[in-house]
Amino acid sequence: MSLLSFIIVLSILVLVHEFGHFITAKRMGVKIERFSFGFGPVLFALKKKDTEYCLSLIPVGGYVKMAGDNPGESLSGQPWEYLSQSIKKRLAIVLAGPVLNYVLAFFVFWLVFATGYPTMTTKVGDLVKDYPAEIADIRKGDRILKIDEQQVATWEELTEIIHKTKKDSLDLMLKRDDKVMILTLRPRKEKITNLLGQKEEIALVGIKPSDEVTKVKYAFLKSGGLAAKKLWSLTRLTLMALLRIVSGRMALKESVSGPLGIFYITKLAAELGIASLLNLLAILSASLAIFNILPIPVLDGGHILFLFIEKVRGKAVDLKTQEQITQVGIAFLILLMVFVFYNDLVRFEVFKKVIHLWKK
Repeated sequence: MSLLSFIIVLSILVLVHEFGHFITAKRMGVKIERFSFGFGPVLFALKKKDTEYCLSLIPVGGYVKMAGDNPGESLSGQPWEYLSQSIKKRLAIVLAGPVLNYVLAFFVFWLVFATGYPTMTTKVGDLVKDYPAEIADIRKGDRILKIDEQQVATWEELTEIIHKTKKDSLDLMLKRDDKVMILTLRPRKEKITNLLGQKEEIALVGIKPSDEVTKVKYAFLKSGGLAAKKLWSLTRLTLMALLRIVSGRMALKESVSGPLGIFYITKLAAELGIASLLNLLAILSASLAIFNILPIPVLDGGHILFLFIEKVRGKAVDLKTQEQITQVGIAFLILLMVFVFYNDLVRFEVFKKVIHLWKK
């Protein structure tokens, strides 16, 4: 089931991305010679009109082959050739893949918020010794209802309010058995390292969640707003992380994951249920969209870069220069893939597991 979940998630991401290129090119009048899911030897092919639809052996990608998309080919200048299209139309075709991945992420987030997702309740599972909560006599099993008149229904809401507070004291309304009470505590300010590797000061009270889980869902329209907010937050976090990686302020090995890492994460998400798997699908779809528009040759962002240069110069970059830049881009991606794959092997202790199985 873990492998099946991984293949389904990966297939949806690839098919949506390539369909974006495919349908946009079709609308622009470009002839599609091949639509392939996967790389390598073709396992199955179906020809319909001018397009060959293929299923290939390696299901970790795909591509759309458009007529006249190779500068090295002899072009006839026909309107159905990709390179005969205007820069504006070619840009629309290139952008369509990442944009459709981004749109998919938004609607999947919307679906998750509207249909409900499991999350931890505000029931206190444990206390940290000598922290404000213990000092204020909060006890294990207490259910926190409000923080300074703000109602909280999930542990995520509770921690967000506490961490961001600038106040010297907080009034917590909680339920203990059948009794409702209000306790006042003074948060402790501490510096932590956040997801971006930055030091930031947050407020802590010293409580831990219980293993109690509830399903939270929102009204249809509100779910759309929450989806947009989450997608924007994810985009901002991803772009900030990329900037910190490029500037050397954030370690690459702690920030990226390849197919092996995605397999392990998908496995965990599938075990938590369909809502968690859908949430992961949306996150990966948005991440794929952002990664693809990076100005690296071979990626969609590389094609966008060439189109920008063509617009500025008034003519396309010559074929030899394009080939040299593309080769550098391919070499960079291969090195990155090797690094990421090795990093995943170490991170998930695959070497130890293989040696353990071999010894058995």
